[in-house]
Amino acid sequence: MNTRDFEAFLAVVETGSIVGASARLHLTQPGVSRRIQNLEEQLGIALLDRQSKPLKPTAAGRETYVHGRRMLGVLGDLKTGLSPKGIVSGEFRLGISSYLSEVGITTIANKLRDNFPDLTLRITIGWSEQLLEQLRHSEIDVAAFCLPEGIHPPTEIEADSLSVQSLFVTASLSLGLPSSVMLRDLSPLPWIINQNGCGFRSVIQRRFEQEHLPLRIGIEALSSDLRLSLVAGGLGITLATRAAIESSPLHDALQIIHVQDFEPKVRAWIVHRPSVGRLVGPIECLTSALEAVIDTQIPSSKQG
Repeated sequence: MNTRDFEAFLAVVETGSIVGASARLHLTQPGVSRRIQNLEEQLGIALLDRQSKPLKPTAAGRETYVHGRRMLGVLGDLKTGLSPKGIVSGEFRLGISSYLSEVGITTIANKLRDNFPDLTLRITIGWSEQLLEQLRHSEIDVAAFCLPEGIHPPTEIEADSLSVQSLFVTASLSLGLPSSVMLRDLSPLPWIINQNGCGFRSVIQRRFEQEHLPLRIGIEALSSDLRLSLVAGGLGITLATRAAIESSPLHDALQIIHVQDFEPKVRAWIVHRPSVGRLVGPIECLTSALEAVIDTQIPSSKQG
């Protein structure tokens, strides 16, 4: 079987279209279609549901995708091992949570590009559960996300823990809230927070459930800058790192509320499958770069 046929098939599955695969591989659309047809003829089965939009793999296609991704990874490892200088090339597919992408995506990308110029970086932003599912299906090579302190990733994958960050309840000064409250005092207030799957939101939900308190979600907003601007406008409260609060252009309109029975923390994790082959170096580089970025967020947090 031709590895280029597998590359075309994987590209269609990952982009959801012949057009997307064509752009990624720098091939004509008929060229991509022809390669997939070649693979289907050799395997004797349809790999794509051509009635769905975006294109989706059939059951046989999903299994072929997993084997194809693994096969191309092994070939990439072999190529790197035989390279006179051990040059790492091919793709590095990183899945990263929204918060970590906000604080470090540029630094991470630059660090990987500087250290591995022949490596093609592809980044997906998602929630921890989504990224874990993509990792299980070999759709990404490594994932970086935050979990509430005390919660660990699944044991079937390799997981490296990074720094712990404290989170702070933040409100608008205009609300006139006391500087120190109990968790039950926050129950009537609307929260401005990420959608389900966010580590910050998980921290809040777990604690409110433990206390059997109702949790009001007022606004779901993806960006920390947007959340803090909505909070500054008096529309609700949120969780944020002290660094995010202090660096916000609206910090003069915000106040940190000390919650006597609630000290939320999250820990960053980098997870990947046990065998990473040629990607050992890039994963170590990613870990180092992300830890450095997170550590820049922590010193001021320790003040509170």
